[in-house]
Amino acid sequence: MRRTFFAGILVFAVFIVFNPVSHAQTYPNQPITYQIPFKEGGPSDTEAKRMLPHLKEKLNTEINIVHKAGAGGALAWAELVGQKPDGYFISGINIPHIILQPLARSGAGYETEQIKPVVFFNSTPTGVAVHQDAPFQTLSDLVAYAKDNPNRLLSGGSGMWSGYHMLYLLFQEAAGIKMLYIPSKGDKPTTDAFLDGKTKVLWSNSANLYQHRDQLKILAFASEAPFPLMPDVPTFRQAGYDITVPVYRGIGVPPKTPEKVVSVLEKAFLAVVDNPEIQAEIKADGGVPISMGSEEAQEFIRQKRADWAPVVEKFK
Repeated sequence: MRRTFFAGILVFAVFIVFNPVSHAQTYPNQPITYQIPFKEGGPSDTEAKRMLPHLKEKLNTEINIVHKAGAGGALAWAELVGQKPDGYFISGINIPHIILQPLARSGAGYETEQIKPVVFFNSTPTGVAVHQDAPFQTLSDLVAYAKDNPNRLLSGGSGMWSGYHMLYLLFQEAAGIKMLYIPSKGDKPTTDAFLDGKTKVLWSNSANLYQHRDQLKILAFASEAPFPLMPDVPTFRQAGYDITVPVYRGIGVPPKTPEKVVSVLEKAFLAVVDNPEIQAEIKADGGVPISMGSEEAQEFIRQKRADWAPVVEKFK
């Protein structure tokens, strides 16, 4: 009887260890850490906190937000790829940032291909703004001043080799001007420095610019079409510069995370972002809700990497 009992225990243990679906069926059964690659107060942080209560309900577990800012997000993504691939550590990811960092420098700490995307749920066009009392009413005014005063205009954006930095570089090249760029560890410190008068030009995203619209003057958005909440603000294309730089936000997990775990997370995030109330909130805050699953996201990243690689090579 005793021998039969222990034999049964052994069989059960072997089943648990080697059954490939057992982990996914019980996942998640402990708290999840949700890493934000930038400081608090920016769109990545805002979207995570917007979705948090709904995600907790969908996944039936605690989710703890942590922030690891620096190097345009690279510090956080290097942390992500070194984590255990069990679904209990997830991170916000941004395009083009996750692509640009390894392309631009050898010490990024990760390769884009190591990050396994779960979903993309939000996008925002980038844009440029100046102070309300600045003598610039249009991009043309800004360009004329910059040509007469090379390297005199101090501008700021979130990170080096980020979407904002690329907009700055692309615009400088297209306009034939030279400004200065000061990177920060997120949209909030960038905007705070601008509003305090430490910089004269702000490179940011539609959500952040719209939120502060009464404190600044937006000159243009780098979008395909006019920004719906501010249709009178021209696009760069309408101003004569063929530049579009959207930023996409989503979730990634470490390499080798089981597909069944990715599927659980994917289903939960997409259910939240497909909620009409969440979509309405994102739009009201100046963002664009999107609903892109893991498989589509992997191909999307590959396409964007091919698009950005020659651009980075030109500027680095």
